[in-house]
Amino acid sequence: MRQLTALDAQFLSVESATTAAHVAGVAILDPSSAPSGTVSRRCLIGLLRERLHLAAPLRTRLVDVPFGLDRPYWVDDPDFDLDAHVYEHTLPAPGDDARLAELVAAIHARRLDRSRPLWEAHLIHGLSGGRVAVYTKVHHCAIDGVSGSELLVTLLDPSPDPRPVLRTPPSAGETAPGLLGMLAGAVARSVVQPVETLCSLVRTAADLDAMPIVSALPDARIVAQAARALSGDSRALPHTPSLVAPRTPLNGPISGERAVSFGSLPLDEVRRVARAFGMGPNDVVMTLCSTALRRWLLDHDALPERPLVAAVPVALRQGGGDGIGNHISAMITPLATDVGCPRERLAATRAAMATAKRRFAVSRRSWLNDVCAMVPTAVSTLATPLLFRLAGMAGAGVNLIVSNVPGPRSTLYMCGARMLSYHPLSVVTDATGGISVTCASYDGRLDFGIVACPTKVPDVWTLIGHLRDGMDELLRLAADDSPEPAAPPEKVPA
Repeated sequence: MRQLTALDAQFLSVESATTAAHVAGVAILDPSSAPSGTVSRRCLIGLLRERLHLAAPLRTRLVDVPFGLDRPYWVDDPDFDLDAHVYEHTLPAPGDDARLAELVAAIHARRLDRSRPLWEAHLIHGLSGGRVAVYTKVHHCAIDGVSGSELLVTLLDPSPDPRPVLRTPPSAGETAPGLLGMLAGAVARSVVQPVETLCSLVRTAADLDAMPIVSALPDARIVAQAARALSGDSRALPHTPSLVAPRTPLNGPISGERAVSFGSLPLDEVRRVARAFGMGPNDVVMTLCSTALRRWLLDHDALPERPLVAAVPVALRQGGGDGIGNHISAMITPLATDVGCPRERLAATRAAMATAKRRFAVSRRSWLNDVCAMVPTAVSTLATPLLFRLAGMAGAGVNLIVSNVPGPRSTLYMCGARMLSYHPLSVVTDATGGISVTCASYDGRLDFGIVACPTKVPDVWTLIGHLRDGMDELLRLAADDSPEPAAPPEKVPA
């Protein structure tokens, strides 16, 4: 038995008629390497059944505390039915990526059934070139980006032949504490809630100027400095730039519909640019996103004078455990969408990311969970959707979420089929913008997945094209800066 953390529970509370809070991914497979030449639903179910003991988030469900007085608990589901979680579809002709994205978007928009384990898998046939796809989604209260990547790897093999999997003896399973136990826990938490709120407030006050929304409040920087001084905190924190998100068509209340696009870039191109300009691969990703969003905003005559503000999730997971729950924080950083010169945009993005990393390194990384812990569960469950909606209407929050998840470096297989690419997909909310950009490295590629609300971004596929154009732009800059090869030495006559 395990109770959700405040951050985990927040991912439940944020859901509404227009917001689904699960993370997902689309694996594109080449079934020609599979023994049967295809991937069947039966084979996929067999794979899941064989490795279910390695994936705790797939076999546990939530048990709610009566009247929502406390955070729910994770328990093993005694009635778990694997067949009920695996679906099968066939795309209509021509089975191209656009048709696949339409189906995935429709599935991604639907919330998961909380009465059973919070995940689904969808096997999709009919893709062009004989390919198949597997779309999986798991609720964000159960996994973060790193644990989601680890969960995917448990289902994959280094060759078409399945690897041997060590089977562990079945455990008795974890059960809920019972009605009286849950109510007793809720009463105990209600007693300590004021103290927990005060402690969380003290811990977060020192970093108010580095948080979205509250950093825009009057004197947030002065309050943060005063809080650090009162607590005897002598940390030399880097000065943060303005984190007030400008108004754009990307922001505002979203609908319940979703649009999806995906594409890939060679990872060696990203590394080439990173080496040429002395920056990290993630800085290159942020530059690409800055360029793509700048071009999209220019196309729609909506480019603001101030830079967009992005939330960048950061993994805090140290390894170990059963992989359930979230161990993440976030950096908030401006994107250089306001800079016209590609070279200057690259430099501005690199500088902004360096500042954000330095600030994050010396800040209290638990601020995201601390903010969630300030509010009692019963209040949070009712108030969060409304607060996010109001934040969207007021233009508060951030413009978008950009996430880069490290993935497997070598070729992997599922049910004997070679995985060609894996495109992660994330969450959009009223307060975090009508678009999220996620990428994962895999087998020499950087695979992008973009999720958007179509009322905000009706042409989500154009952003994939802008990412490719942005990469070409950076490669040209890198080539211009590379030293010319030395001329071969002249041959001296003997």
